[in-house]
Amino acid sequence: MALQQLEKALAAVNQVVLGKETAVRMALACLLARGHLLLEDLPGMGKTTLSHALARVLGLQYQRIQFTSDLLPGDILGTTVFERDSSSFVFHPGPVFTELLLADEINRATPKSQSALLEAMEERQVTIEGTSHRLPEPFFVIATQNPVSQGGTFSLPESQLDRFLMRLSLGYPDSRAEHALLGGSGGRNQAISPEALLDKQQLLAAQQQVATVRASDALIAYVLRLAEASRNHPQLGYGLSPRGSLALLAAARAWAFLAGRDYVIPEDIQALAPAVISHRLGHAQGASHGRSADAIVHDLLDTVPAL
Repeated sequence: MALQQLEKALAAVNQVVLGKETAVRMALACLLARGHLLLEDLPGMGKTTLSHALARVLGLQYQRIQFTSDLLPGDILGTTVFERDSSSFVFHPGPVFTELLLADEINRATPKSQSALLEAMEERQVTIEGTSHRLPEPFFVIATQNPVSQGGTFSLPESQLDRFLMRLSLGYPDSRAEHALLGGSGGRNQAISPEALLDKQQLLAAQQQVATVRASDALIAYVLRLAEASRNHPQLGYGLSPRGSLALLAAARAWAFLAGRDYVIPEDIQALAPAVISHRLGHAQGASHGRSADAIVHDLLDTVPAL
C-alpha cells in the first residue's frame, strides 16, 4: 500500500516539476533512506519548486530559510530568551524544527552559519546552551546552492558536503517540458496545489521498510571494491569513506524499494553512485582538474566488476 501511495506521490510531483522524473525519484529515495539532499544548479531551474511539491504530497511540515551573508546560527536553530513573567529562560525554536527544511542558497551564508546545520543533519537534534532539543521525525533537509563560480558564495567544506546523502543537478528541461511549462503546465504556481497523498506515519513506516531491504554479501563486496578503487585512483587525493559506503548502500536500498524489490541489485548501485559518491571525492594535489568527479565515478563503474 505504501509503495502505491509513493508512486502516486511521484506522479503528482512530476506534474509540477516537468521532465525531471529521474531526479524526482532520486529525491524521494534520498528521503526514504533518511538522508539529506543537496541540489546544485543555476537559479531558476526548479529547485525550490521541487522541495515545496515534495512537502505537499508527502504531508510534511515545511520551512524555508533564505541563506544570506548576514544570517546567524540563532536564525536557524532558535534562541533562549529570558521571560520576565516566569523569571526563567525559555527556548524559542528556530525554523530548523520542521519535517522538511529548505536551506535555500546555502553557500551564500558564512561558514559559521553553514555549520549550524551539522549537528541537526547528523544527530537530528540541536544543542543550545548545553541543552539538547530533538528534531521532528522525519527530518529531511533539501539544500540548494549556486555554482561556486558565482559571486558572493562560500564553498561548503568537506564535513558539510559529507552530511548530504546525494547531490543532484536538475539542469535545463528538454524542449517538450519547457514548452509545457511556458504553456502554463507545472511550475511554482502548481507547487501549492497537490494534495497530501501520505501521512507522516505512512512515510515513517516506508523508511523502516527500506531499512530491511536485503543486500547480499556479493553486493556488499561490490560496494567495497568501488570504495577501494576510489581510494587508489591516481587523480583523487582521497576516496570514498566508510560513511560514504554506508550512504551508497542505504540509497540503493531505497532505490530497490521504489522498484518494488526487497533486495538490492548491482544496477541500483550503478544508478545512484554518481549522486552519492561524486561530492565525497577530492582531487589529488597537483592532479589535473579537467575531469570532473562525476566522470571519475563513471570510470569506476566501468572498470570495477559487479560480481
